[in-house]
Amino acid sequence: MSILHNIICKKKLKNRMLYETEPRLTLSFYKYFTIENTQEYRNHIYENFYKNDVLGRIYIAREGINAQISVPIKNYFFIKKILYESNSALNNLRINKALNNKKSFWVLSVKIRKKIVEDGITDPCFDPNNVGIYIKSKQVNMMLHDKETIFIDMRNSYEYAIGHFEKAIEIKSITFREQLKNVVTLMEYAKNKRIVMYCTGGIRCEKATAWMLFNGFKFVYHLEGGIIGYVHNARKNGLPILFKGKNFVFDYRMSEEISEDIISSCSQCDNASDTYVNCKNNICHLLFIQCQNCANIFNHCCSINCMEKI
Repeated sequence: MSILHNIICKKKLKNRMLYETEPRLTLSFYKYFTIENTQEYRNHIYENFYKNDVLGRIYIAREGINAQISVPIKNYFFIKKILYESNSALNNLRINKALNNKKSFWVLSVKIRKKIVEDGITDPCFDPNNVGIYIKSKQVNMMLHDKETIFIDMRNSYEYAIGHFEKAIEIKSITFREQLKNVVTLMEYAKNKRIVMYCTGGIRCEKATAWMLFNGFKFVYHLEGGIIGYVHNARKNGLPILFKGKNFVFDYRMSEEISEDIISSCSQCDNASDTYVNCKNNICHLLFIQCQNCANIFNHCCSINCMEKI
C-alpha cells in the first residue's frame, strides 16, 4: 500500500534537508477549479509527489489547489506532467519559481481544507472567477507612476513591513478574512478609480479583485503571478524593479531579497533591520524582526522574560 502521510519525525527531516546537496527548485502555484472528490485527489497528489521527493505544503479544497513546494531539479518536468494529467484545468497552470534557491521545506504536507484561501465569504452570489485584469511589469511600473492609480497590498501587516511598493496602501490586518472585510469599507471612496491589488504569488489578490468587483468597484487590476511574477517578468524584460525591500515567504527562508532597501526596524532597538525570526523560547515562538545585535543581547528571544525561561 502506498504511503499517504509522513512517518518520519520532523527534526530528522529538517536535518536531512539542511545537509542535502541535491539541487532543488522552490515553486509555488495555485488554481481555482472544481475538485469533486478532494480525498481522492489529495491522495493522488501525495502519492506521486512523495515518489518524486517533493517537499512542501499543499492545500486541496473543492475550489482548487494551493501549493508551495521544493522539487529536485531533475524531477521538475515530471512534476509538471503529474499536475497536468491530474486534471485538465491545470493544462495552463502558472508556476512561479522562487527568486532564490535557498533551502525551503523539509516535509511533505498535503491537507484538505474547506477553502484553499480562507476568505470568510459566505454570499452564494459571489463569483470567484470574475476577477480583475492581469497586468505585467511594464504596465505595473507605468501605473505606479500614475498619481490617479491606487495600489493595495493584500498581504498581512508583517509581510508588508519588510517590503512593498512605495505607494501601496496597507490594509492593516492579521488574516486575509479580516482584510477582505476591511478593504471594501476603507476604499469606498475609490469605487470609480483604478485599483491595482497585489500579493506574494497571486492567489489572495485574485480572490480580492473578484471581491472588489462583486462590491461595485469598476476598474480593478492585479499583478500576474504576484510579486514573484512581477520581479521575474521585470528581470526578463530589463525593466526597473520598483518593489522596495524583501518579499516575505512562508517557509524556512522567511524572505527573499528584492532590493537592498531596508524599510523596517528591529522590534527591540528600533534600528534598521528586516530579518524575521521566531523567539527561541518555543512556548512563545513569536515571529518578530530582530537585528543581530539584539539577537546577541537577548539570546535570540523576544524579551528578557523569554530569555530567562530558556
